[in-house]
Amino acid sequence: QVQIVESGGGVVQPGGSLRLSCATSGIIFGLYHMGWYRQAPGKEREMVATITASGDTTKYTDFVKGRFAISRNNAKRTAYLQMNSLKSEDTAVYYCNVRYRGDQWGQGTQVTVSS
Repeated sequence: QVQIVESGGGVVQPGGSLRLSCATSGIIFGLYHMGWYRQAPGKEREMVATITASGDTTKYTDFVKGRFAISRNNAKRTAYLQMNSLKSEDTAVYYCNVRYRGDQWGQGTQVTVSS
C-alpha cells in the first residue's frame, strides 16, 4: 500500500517563492522515478519536472526552467519542488507522481500566485 501526500501550497505574490513537499510511505522511495505535474482550470495536466530514482538526472518543462528545482531525499521518502520567481501563470493544483506499478498520484496541493 502506497501513500502520496503533497503539501506546501498556498497563496503567494508574483515573484515570490514556495516549496512543495511530497511525502510517501509504503514503498522504497529511492527505487522509483518521480515527478511534479500541475493542472490549471480548463487545462490538461502537464509535466513540470521529473527526477530519476537516485536523483542524478532532472528534467524541466520550458516554462519553469531556471525558476523551479526538483529534488528528493530518499532517506526521508520525500520529494520537493522549490518554486522561485513565481508568476500568475504558475497558478494550478500541483500533483506528485511516483512511477511505481505504473503511475501513482497524490491528492494535489493548490498554488495560487496573485497580486
